[in-house]
This record gives sequence, structure tokens and C-alpha cells, in this order.
Amino acid sequence: MLFTDLNLNTALHNALDDMGYTVPTTIQHRAFATAMSGADVCGIAQTGTGKTIAYLLPCLRQWKFSKGISPQILVIVPTRELVVQVVETINKLTTYMSVVAAGVYGGVNINTQKMIVEKKVDILVATPGRLFDLAMNGSLKLKSIKKLVIDEVDEMLNLGFRTQLKNILDLLPEKRQNLLFSATLTEDVENLMQLYFNDPVKIEAAPTGTALDNIEQYAYDVPNFYTKVNLLKLLLAEDTSMTKLLVFAASKAMADQLFEELQSDYEGYSGVIHSNKEQNHRFNTVNHFKNGIYRFIIATDIVARGIDIAEVTHVINFDTPAEPENYMHRIGRTGRADKNGISITFVTAKEKELQEAIEKLMDKKITSLALPPHLTISEALTEDEKPKVYMKEIQLKIPKKEDVGPAFHPKSAKNSKVNFVVRRKDRMMKKYGKPLTRGQKKK
Repeated sequence: MLFTDLNLNTALHNALDDMGYTVPTTIQHRAFATAMSGADVCGIAQTGTGKTIAYLLPCLRQWKFSKGISPQILVIVPTRELVVQVVETINKLTTYMSVVAAGVYGGVNINTQKMIVEKKVDILVATPGRLFDLAMNGSLKLKSIKKLVIDEVDEMLNLGFRTQLKNILDLLPEKRQNLLFSATLTEDVENLMQLYFNDPVKIEAAPTGTALDNIEQYAYDVPNFYTKVNLLKLLLAEDTSMTKLLVFAASKAMADQLFEELQSDYEGYSGVIHSNKEQNHRFNTVNHFKNGIYRFIIATDIVARGIDIAEVTHVINFDTPAEPENYMHRIGRTGRADKNGISITFVTAKEKELQEAIEKLMDKKITSLALPPHLTISEALTEDEKPKVYMKEIQLKIPKKEDVGPAFHPKSAKNSKVNFVVRRKDRMMKKYGKPLTRGQKKK
């Protein structure tokens, strides 16, 4: 099947030709007819299968010009980078159409984005938090929304946007078409559909766990962090095919630490990106990587979802991901648009169980490679890798309350004082042995 076989207008056909797209992916041609029918759609497809164009094509095919300034199509995505990417794709697809698209996200001045949404916007792409803020302060009107798209909904729920998402859905017009796209169909996603969707048609293409045939997968058994660093340096130095790499680290701290280890050798050719980095830094890093200025960037899993970077030759899993699904999202960054890609995972003894969980999900073994004979095996360990010494704690027996004696000793009889009045008669009797009088009273 070709894009020319789909019921697209001339403007969309010309835009696709300019983009060099002729053959739709599985999710793109399966979702098109269902979405065009007006039914709610739940599309399940892994990263790298073209979900963005899958939901944009039917939305743009049915879009009609309106004199109103409020958006007709709303696209909700989990990250700021994905907002920018979706807006770019819309602009490319609407080259021959009079469509105004805008993106809003957190981390920047909300007043600037107020001015954007108060002008005419046909398609709005937004992250949940900033979208809800704009709707609550009255800058954004959602009464004209005819089509709602929620992309990467499983990741959105994982990032803690459940409350904002439900609040937004409550604000939207009841009469609308819902298009939901996700890499995994979790229980939370199904509950969301039951509450807010109208009998959605499920379309599944390359579900989670389906290994892409055009991605070669390899693994090295590596003893520790610094040996992983040495192996990565060796591969970068000797493998000339590694021209554009995504290196995934398990945490923000690990990403920064790895970047420091490599910066001296690859200064100006490498970058690091994670959620603690400023917005401009994140955008500039991704753009430098896309434009070929950076040979590789080190990232956390935030980049694994939705960011479309063309011609990534290799994905390096510096740390084996704790969730098997994240492995699929990571390696989906390479081998895109039917091109071949390579995934390499560094696995320590502690991470072996994680590798087995990934292989169980894929129902496929990852090819193990022998370490290069000239690789330097480091004996240095990070603080996390050093064996922990646990000292036995001796618990002192605390006496029970009833067993505890008084805090002070009673005073001796000598020092005891009793306040009472002694009559003079009694004092005299005690002193002289007989009562003494003061004499007879004077007459």
C-alpha cells in the first residue's frame, strides 16, 4: 500500500512527497480508515512506528477552516521535546494548508504562552500541566475541540499526570472524537478509556515486546562502571560506523558522571540531556545532535519516548533498563524509517536478571559478544559498587517503667523539715521540765 491509496487531499499528498514519504507504516494505514470513520481509536504501537503521522493525517484530512480563534484539534503529549517535534511535523504536513499550529509546555514563562493561545490557533499541542494552567486562568478556551489526541499516554500516567489529564478531560466538550496512542496497554490506560472514551476501536501494530527485525541487538558482560567507560571509549575510537549514538544512563546523576568521564576526549562532540537541565540546554543539545555537531548524547529515558532523531546509527544501553518496556523504547530510537540500526547493552552481574526479563518480553535472546582482548578492566569501583560492610548493632535492653526507682533519694530525718507551730508552753516544758508562766496578771 502507498500513501496515494489513502483518501488524502492534494495538499497532504504534496506535503508527504516533500517529506519523502511514499509507503505508510502498519499503524498509519490501519489507523487512517478507522479514524476517518469518526470512531474513537486506541492505537498500540511501539516507538519508531510512525504514530505521530498516524493520528495527524486523518485529523488534517477532516480539518475545516473556521473563523474562530479557539483550537479545533488538541494533542496532549508527555514532554516538552515531544511538543516541539509534533508541531514541526504538523507544520511540514500543512505546508499547502492554512493551518495555525502552536505548542505550549512548562518550564518557560506562562505569560508568553498566554499571548500565543489568545490568538488564533487551529491545532494546539501541549503538555498536561501547562495546558491545565492556561485553561484555568481563562487564557485558553476548549469549547471548540472536535478531536482529542493523547500520545504516549502510558508514559504520561507514569510521569504523574493522571490528575491533570482527568481534569482536562472533564473540561472538554462531550461531543468529540478521541484518538489515544500508546506503546503499552496498561490497566490505567484501559480505565481511562472506559471513563472517557466511547467504545474505542483497538488497533495494534508491532505491540510492545515485538523486536524490530532491522535492529541488531548485542550485549557485553562488563564487571563495573569504569570498565563500561573504557569499553565505550574503545568502541568510539575503533568503530567508524558509530557516527550518531544515543547513550542511555539509568539516572540523571549517572548521566552527568558519564559525561564528565568522556568530556575531555570528546569536548564539543558530545552532550548530556535529562529533566534537570534547563529548557534551552535541552533544545540546543537535541538540535546539535540532529544536525551532526554532536557525535553522541548521553540521556535518561525521557528521550526514549517520542523524540524523532533521524539516522541514529547506534543505541548504547550503558545501564540495563530496570523495566523491560523501556528497553524497547530505547532501541526504537535507531532503525527508524525502515533503516538498519544497532543496539548494544552493557550488563553487569547485578543487571543479568534485567537482561533475562527483557529477553522474556521479546521472546528473543540478545547476542552476547566477547570483550575486546585489549580492553582495560578497571578495578576501581564507584560508591554504589563498593561492598557494604554491615556492623552488628547491639540492642541495649531498656528497663521497663515499673522497674525504675525514684529519681531522688528521700531526705534524712535530720534534714527533714515539717512546718508546724509549737506552743510556748510546750517549748518551756521541753526546756525546763516544768511549765513556766509569766507571772500573775496585773490588776
